[in-house]
Amino acid sequence: MFFVDSHTHLYLEQFGADRNEVVKRAIKEGVEMMLLPNIDKDSFDDMMALCNAFPDNCFPMTGLHPTSVKEDYEKELAEVEKQLEKNRFVAVGEIGIDLYWDKTYKTQQEDAFRKQLQLAKKFSLPVSIHTRDSFDEVYCIVKEEKTNDLNGVFHCFTGTTHQAEKIMEMGFFMGIGGVLTFKNSGLGDVVKDIPLEFLLLETDSPFLTPAPYRGKRNESAYVRFIAGKLAEIKETTVEEIAAITSNNAMNLFNLTRK
Repeated sequence: MFFVDSHTHLYLEQFGADRNEVVKRAIKEGVEMMLLPNIDKDSFDDMMALCNAFPDNCFPMTGLHPTSVKEDYEKELAEVEKQLEKNRFVAVGEIGIDLYWDKTYKTQQEDAFRKQLQLAKKFSLPVSIHTRDSFDEVYCIVKEEKTNDLNGVFHCFTGTTHQAEKIMEMGFFMGIGGVLTFKNSGLGDVVKDIPLEFLLLETDSPFLTPAPYRGKRNESAYVRFIAGKLAEIKETTVEEIAAITSNNAMNLFNLTRK
């Protein structure tokens, strides 16, 4: 089987001791493609180093994560644009709005998000969107900026059926991760009615580890547990889940399997 982990932070310090082994383990489990969303200028070099070490398997995005939006966010955005001009990326991400941790820079987050959507259109790239406690704010901005040349994924989707319908109406995808396997998340009831054509698989490693490893460090190899749970919910095979979600990811991010 062939899987795409559409959102994983394998370049972070949690993988400092065994990063190469983690990537090789994922490949062995059929996760041949791992997409790495950036956080800010401090994470960029480590992300690119991993992609250069595994050029056929690890693919970078660039963007400013909403929790990294501070007073100097415009300087950070200038750096993102400079990166987009110099290097090849599969998406602009991870971008969005996060109102869970801190609302101090809410206005700046909204402006940074809008400007990065515009960068995505300028460079003809999809977006990977973070929406923690901020779906309405994010949706409003995406709706205003939506044109035929803007597409992407609502990463770590844990929303309602109504929110899923809004996302599908815009032609965007939803990234499904370890939360799907959590006993009382309720996400399975929502995902049951979402066509597979709108779903991607992701781990968000090292976070949100799926059962049976919940509470431990997450890694891309664990995509198979998310796929297994999704197959159970959809009453189909893991092979079909892998085929459809991987095809979705390859089309969205313009990937070619080697």
